[in-house]
Amino acid sequence: MDERVTYYVDVVLPLHLPQYYTYRVPFEYNDAILVGQRVVVQFGGSKVYSAVVRNVHRQAPDHGNVKYILGILDPQPVVTELQLQFWEWIAQYYMCCVGDVMAVALPSAYRLQSESFVEVHPDFSGEISNLSQNEIKILELLSTKGIAKVSDITKAVNIQKIMPLLKTMIEKKIIIMDEELKQRYTPKIETYLKLSPEYLEADKGRELFDSLEGKASSHKQLEVMLKFMQQTDFGKQSIRKSIFTRDKDLSLSSLKTLIKNGVIVAYDQQESRLIDVDKTQSVNTIKFSDQQQKAFEKIDINNPEAPQITLVHGVTSSGKTELYIKLINEVVKQGKQVLYLLPEIALTAQIINRLRKYFGAKVGVYHSKFSPNERAEVWTKTLNPENGGYQILIGARSAMFLPFSDLGLVIVDEEHDSSFKQYEPAPRYNARDAAIYLAHKCGAKVVLGTATPSVESYFNALSGKYALVEMDKRYGDVLMPEIVVADMRQNDRKGSVKSFFSKMLLDAIGEALQNNEQVILFQNRRGFSLRLECPTCGWIPSCTHCDVSLVYHKQTNSLRCHYCGYSIPVPAECPQCHNTYLKMKGFGTEKIEDELSIVFPEARIERLDLDSVSSGKNKHVDIINRFEDRNIDILVGTQMITKGLDFDNVSVVGIMSADNMISFPDFRAFERSFQQMTQVSGRAGRHNKQGRVIIQTYNPAHQVIDYVLHNDYRAMYHNQITERRVFGYPPYSKLIYLTLKHIDAQVLDKAAAELSFELRKVLAQRVVGPEYPMVSRVRNMYIKNIMIRLEKGFPLGEAKQKISEIAGQILNRKEYSRLRFIPDVDPQ
Repeated sequence: MDERVTYYVDVVLPLHLPQYYTYRVPFEYNDAILVGQRVVVQFGGSKVYSAVVRNVHRQAPDHGNVKYILGILDPQPVVTELQLQFWEWIAQYYMCCVGDVMAVALPSAYRLQSESFVEVHPDFSGEISNLSQNEIKILELLSTKGIAKVSDITKAVNIQKIMPLLKTMIEKKIIIMDEELKQRYTPKIETYLKLSPEYLEADKGRELFDSLEGKASSHKQLEVMLKFMQQTDFGKQSIRKSIFTRDKDLSLSSLKTLIKNGVIVAYDQQESRLIDVDKTQSVNTIKFSDQQQKAFEKIDINNPEAPQITLVHGVTSSGKTELYIKLINEVVKQGKQVLYLLPEIALTAQIINRLRKYFGAKVGVYHSKFSPNERAEVWTKTLNPENGGYQILIGARSAMFLPFSDLGLVIVDEEHDSSFKQYEPAPRYNARDAAIYLAHKCGAKVVLGTATPSVESYFNALSGKYALVEMDKRYGDVLMPEIVVADMRQNDRKGSVKSFFSKMLLDAIGEALQNNEQVILFQNRRGFSLRLECPTCGWIPSCTHCDVSLVYHKQTNSLRCHYCGYSIPVPAECPQCHNTYLKMKGFGTEKIEDELSIVFPEARIERLDLDSVSSGKNKHVDIINRFEDRNIDILVGTQMITKGLDFDNVSVVGIMSADNMISFPDFRAFERSFQQMTQVSGRAGRHNKQGRVIIQTYNPAHQVIDYVLHNDYRAMYHNQITERRVFGYPPYSKLIYLTLKHIDAQVLDKAAAELSFELRKVLAQRVVGPEYPMVSRVRNMYIKNIMIRLEKGFPLGEAKQKISEIAGQILNRKEYSRLRFIPDVDPQ
């Protein structure tokens, strides 16, 4: 670029802003500025942000006062053009801003979203004769405080537009901005120790030891050298300093002296925070069954003319993962990248181990449990796969935002799972659907795999939009589990219910433990007891911030709200009638674990739910590994245990309460109940013998339970698709939920009524509501929902534009300044 030409950049800020903002490029950056780089910009007074460059151009904006960018953070782009287009599509489709997408897409280590700090430059000479009065004032403030916020400097100097002045002082090397704030990603540096090359010669080495041995003062140095030589193969290897100094008897001062005298050389080396594993097995060792081979051939991954999207409907333990591995191998051989999406972080541990067996260090992992620096490192290694980077990326939904350079295949495992949907904050995207669009942009193939497809995906497959591959037998002809129903009404009448366990389930657990086999118990409620209740007056303790009852947690002996985290100690008596006998109603995973320890005191019992895994970064991996290694006999869990985990010693699965799932007031409740019960049933008897599944229910004649008993997905699908056709639900329509929130219920009612009235003018009967949801107040905010149901063929883009315009007009009114408007396209 011509260095005297004036360039401007449009940038994406990580904020909920409906447009790009234009900044001027200083002349000295003309040759360095590129689309996709991060730049430091001032926005909103004294706030400093890192923004991503979207466009570079020479068109000056209409308004005259254009701020300069303050700096460039990257020598090369960290966001690709394809990613930026992907961000824009997500923002447009899911009715949010590109800044919302940036905020969730970029690793936090790449984002600068807080106020900047300033300090005196370490090389500043102290000469102030050529400085202005304002510059001297800033220096005086910094000499007193050492480090100061930009807002503090603004107040002290009393200049509103402080950033140009600070920028001038930075250029003069008078001050510096906090580098940690500007660039939070720091490479991991390890110090290594090695023997100085001159002492590798036998004579020199002998002289060294003779000199140390001859001096009494060097006795400790001699001990250090002997240990050093022993651990470094007589000086031929280097050793990490942190490992060498683990020995408590080692004299650190003697080591320091040896380094100072040049005997041992200490040097720094940049290292990865990520674990690389060598492959131990060839993909060729995988032997396909006939149905796996047919599926592989039908997908035809190397044929550009083959269907782009394939739905693999395979029963649990049919060998879908082995099919994925062979497909991945074909894509990797072409030098392309693979994205492998999973609904839960808990699933990644097992899949990672299986893939690394075949692909070694080509496999990278990306999810929210990683530290900010680890995520930034994965980002960098995805951006540069040719320089020792990753070709295969596994992760939960956020992994689809990685900067792929040549994506060849997207695998969405357990594609039916609602965890692929992001709820808070915006963008409220569905990773399965967004990944399909990403694959389309990249020209990549898509494989959607599950034992229980979503109704929408199966509809797309039957209508020809997707190719369909079905695998209806378990690998190795292992029998599907025997599924039986425990009728809790009969058990109650006979008095054979112990706590909340049927006799059938207790007998099955006892038999499994006796045979050294394992048990999984599924209850989709965490906590100990769902509520506390006074049997005299009916008082139930509820959250002061939300319209829900508090759940009892025995581990902390407290009542807790699962919506906002509000917690209180367990009351000694009812505050209304002072009755001291308060009864616990319902049960969660914590209570099941507690009761099991009484019935089976010798059994090793563990929980896998949000409460049990939130205590540590890799707690979920630890629990799964211990269960896999047979160090846990009974695993009690929520829906985390229903998804794709493979255990070879589980003979019994118990579904503690099927009725909770079936009776949920949602048009997808029937489908989800079938999916969860079928998925958790699939954990039983996966390898050598037929497993047993026991479903506890008070309604054994319910249709969904009958479908689960017979493993009849197609019957369930036809039942549901008929209902949805009659009532106009997806896949025969598109849904958009509009949620309004306000601290004042009256203001909310008025705004919701006005919004629905205006929407009906353009969308007529397609507008349903407004109405309060089941939980009508969360975190002191009252909530109302409006549902927009658009039949097939109705222009979705036009509808979204009208919704945004009408909502914008209402939100711009002063009386609704504190109203929150949340659109959710394709809600789950």
